Amino acid sequence: MHAATVVTAPRTGAALVAMLLLSACVTINVYFPAAEAREAAREFVEKVIGDAVPPADGTGVTPSPTPGGMANGPARAPVPRFDPWMLLGIAPAHAQAQPDITLRTPAIQAIQSRMESRFNGTLRAHLDSGALGFGGDGLLVVRDPSLLALGDRVAVQSAVADDNRDRRAVYREIAVANGHPEWEAQIRDVFARQWIASARAGWWYQSGGSWQQK
Repeated sequence: MHAATVVTAPRTGAALVAMLLLSACVTINVYFPAAEAREAAREFVEKVIGDAVPPADGTGVTPSPTPGGMANGPARAPVPRFDPWMLLGIAPAHAQAQPDITLRTPAIQAIQSRMESRFNGTLRAHLDSGALGFGGDGLLVVRDPSLLALGDRVAVQSAVADDNRDRRAVYREIAVANGHPEWEAQIRDVFARQWIASARAGWWYQSGGSWQQK
């Protein structure tokens, strides 16, 4: 009995260590980088809309801190945390996957350029008039067709359709370009909030299914 116990215990311990090593190898915590996504959305949307960046007003996303610092003071060095995996010579799983959000692809920049041109050429005036508004789903909406001149309705509705096609494309393209197509819905939600946050005074947006004016 004693001999069997002496042999079995090391084997059990070795099996446990092997299981832990295997778990460490396959567990990679790839999280959705929400802060980076908000900053990317702010950069993209403000480039399309142009003008000065509006101050945070509690209706949506506030500007993210600048890289290397905090909004209200200098950055503090992160405090190292002990990780038990280090005892086995294994780097923490979460350190293996620290994704960022990039907008620097030809496809994304081409969409952004089209949207900026369309916004300044057609859409801005009708957001100013209240005919158009930002939907809660990240798309543009013809809020009140009666505010469009009869001769402009077809052209404006066509511009809105084109813009929404580009919006859907850019949400998908950003997710794909960053190697995570499954992030598309989250990126769309972040952008939906940012369009509203970046809306200028007097523009309309949807909130809780109803229209509100900034």
